[in-house]
Amino acid sequence: MSLQISSAFDGGNIIVKDLSDPSNVRLEIARDHQSEFYQWFYFRVTGPVGEKLCLVIENAGDAAYPKGWENYQAVVSHDLEHWRRVPTRYDGKTLSIDAETGAGSVYVAYFAPYPTGRHRKLIAQAGALNDASVSVLGQTLDGRDMDLITIGAPSDGKRALWITARQHPGETMAEWWMEGFLERLGDEDDEAVSALREQATLYLVPNMCPDGSARGHLRTNAAGVNLNREWASPSLEKSPEVFLVLEKMKETGLDLALDVHGDEALPYNFIAGTEGIPDWTNRLADLQQCFLDSYVASSSGEFQTKFGYPKNKPGKANLTICSNALAQHFDALAMTLEMPFKDNADLPNAEFGWSPERAKQLGRDAVEPILAVLPALR
Repeated sequence: MSLQISSAFDGGNIIVKDLSDPSNVRLEIARDHQSEFYQWFYFRVTGPVGEKLCLVIENAGDAAYPKGWENYQAVVSHDLEHWRRVPTRYDGKTLSIDAETGAGSVYVAYFAPYPTGRHRKLIAQAGALNDASVSVLGQTLDGRDMDLITIGAPSDGKRALWITARQHPGETMAEWWMEGFLERLGDEDDEAVSALREQATLYLVPNMCPDGSARGHLRTNAAGVNLNREWASPSLEKSPEVFLVLEKMKETGLDLALDVHGDEALPYNFIAGTEGIPDWTNRLADLQQCFLDSYVASSSGEFQTKFGYPKNKPGKANLTICSNALAQHFDALAMTLEMPFKDNADLPNAEFGWSPERAKQLGRDAVEPILAVLPALR
């Protein structure tokens, strides 16, 4: 039985160059449509039972974030439920992944995928939560629904909290985070959750880029547009995802925004703040610090504040980026949460690295820091 490689499925991405030699399977990652971005890969190898493989991605060195390959380990699964890290080597040009076919096939990915079917299930389950509703803001360029989950009825005494995830579709850990957050919001015996739901209406967009997710993109939508550079002037023609969400935010108001992402290079969980916006104030600084301190305390060492992106200088923030744009427009606490593709260097796990389970737990742990800042948001 000869080897076969396929990626013609939801989120799949790979180009086969040569699979005649199992010890040197030559591959490339396809670029996002109408874009130079690429780094996400996801494919299946089928072949003889127990075949040992060396999968060589030959264009890794020219990917969007080459430093993302340093000390990186790919993930594989034989059942699409459990994703484990496997030996992976980067020589500055190629990425070599060791795997085996198991019972006859193996899935290989940059990070554990979050498929469209699981997204649909997440939306359906969220709609069954007490005092929750599901709505569609509109459609993407490929005709997919932009799903919004609303928890709680808005009122004058409640704060409007917005959480968005997966603007960059290859950052699947963001939707895993959202799944964990939603699971905890459904626990009616959780006192912190009850307090949060009494004081706030939550607006959640679990997948900001469903087209890019289905197409196997790293960073862009169907038009090759990076949505996290569209928040100054989105359009229905090239960034309907941002346009639709921003219009709804203007309708509901916004007192806090958290935009959930993944970072290719840094092996830590951290917040990128909005210190560089023109209207940054001590009030926003105090709110952000309170959130950070509470997240450190609630997450049992998974979240930290030592490592992250350099802070923007005063007035120099890029206002096309979601968190900066929202902080400036709404005079609100807005932040970007980043999680690693690799592992959390503070709490390394050789078998799984940073994983869906850990991302979900970090989502559950976000209730306390949101609750901590809630009384002072306005």
